[in-house]
Amino acid sequence: MARPTNKLSALAVKSENRPGRHGDGGGLYLQVGPTGAKSWVYMWRRDNKRTAMGLGSYPAVSLADAREKATNCRRIVAAGGNPLAESRKGAEQEEEAEQEKKVRTFGDVADELLAAMETGWKNAKHRDQWYMTLSRRRDDDGNLVKDGYCLDLINMDVDLIGTDDVLKVLQPIWLTKAETASRLRGRIERVFAYAKTRHWRTGENPALWRGHLSNLLQKRKKLQRGHHPAMPYADVPAFMVRLRDRPAISARALEFTIITVARSGETYSARWPEIDFEHAIWTIPPERMKGEREHRVPLVKRALDILRELHKKRLFDDGLIFPGQKLGAPLSSNAMDALLQERMKPPQFTVHGFRSSFRDWAGDLTFHQREVVEAALAHKVGDETEQAYRRSDALAKRRRLMEDWAGYLDGKTAKVLTFAPEAIPA
Repeated sequence: MARPTNKLSALAVKSENRPGRHGDGGGLYLQVGPTGAKSWVYMWRRDNKRTAMGLGSYPAVSLADAREKATNCRRIVAAGGNPLAESRKGAEQEEEAEQEKKVRTFGDVADELLAAMETGWKNAKHRDQWYMTLSRRRDDDGNLVKDGYCLDLINMDVDLIGTDDVLKVLQPIWLTKAETASRLRGRIERVFAYAKTRHWRTGENPALWRGHLSNLLQKRKKLQRGHHPAMPYADVPAFMVRLRDRPAISARALEFTIITVARSGETYSARWPEIDFEHAIWTIPPERMKGEREHRVPLVKRALDILRELHKKRLFDDGLIFPGQKLGAPLSSNAMDALLQERMKPPQFTVHGFRSSFRDWAGDLTFHQREVVEAALAHKVGDETEQAYRRSDALAKRRRLMEDWAGYLDGKTAKVLTFAPEAIPA
């Protein structure tokens, strides 16, 4: 037999002042507190256990509203569910819906995008470049740095940003810092694409290049890409003498980078397990290489001396060869550039430019094969078919090349220079 319901009347609820529970039937009760405060409670029993659930206070929730809520609870119980759990689930869904309605700024979206990409960075420098160009880099006090390119966009509603706003960011650097501007545009486009995927933005992507910004911004000159100011190779030996007088770990990192012709990111993230002292080889894993292929670097005597010196002086066993000031973190991604540009005072050369210095030296002053030089730089040579047949990484030939380079840096004349071109057999 169904339990009787609707025992209470609106007038009875209004006038009731006796403390306790007053049943309306079907598990619905009007609860009156010692102070006279009134609220609605739904109670049910399952597995010999009685459970109560609040339905709201009176008069904010009327008798009619309380009965409707109680009816929904009875349906859930009859279906084998738990009204309390369903209520929490509903509240969470409402909260999620409210979050979806929340205004997302460009900075909010950039933060979420960068967090989603956190495990995919090839190296710390690549990660820092994204943070810096999207202006998510913060100082020690947690404030956004003031030299970021996107600071004008940070606090804008991502759904209201238009093409003119993006142009204001890109136009000042489009011709003067062409490569940076191009990468910045691509990263801004990613932020808007992420926002659109999450339904935080509608309409076209204002940073899209093809068919959009390509009609408004001048095309970059192709020769601008990839050119890093390089120190003439004739000046590098004298520079190395000055560099060795510097005791800072950034100086050792820069010297090691020049000797091994490595990329900056490969040096910053270098770890002790990658070093084979017995065979004098540094093996860089694929995930840290630009070409995503393992790269073996033959280590000359001076490179090994640097490593042994650092290994003796290490304070923590965090695996990093060139640790930064924070435990478990490598040197700052601009440490070597800062040393090169601010303290050593050459005319605005870059760390990456020393790879060009090495290539020019090898081409002008040695007879090492071009393929061996390119392999030392971890460059791919030839098409896919040619690469498939070239299984060896020419380690022995590259070791001779790197020994000649180290000798040149020490002010010695490489043996290969004693041969004139005419003396080399065809």
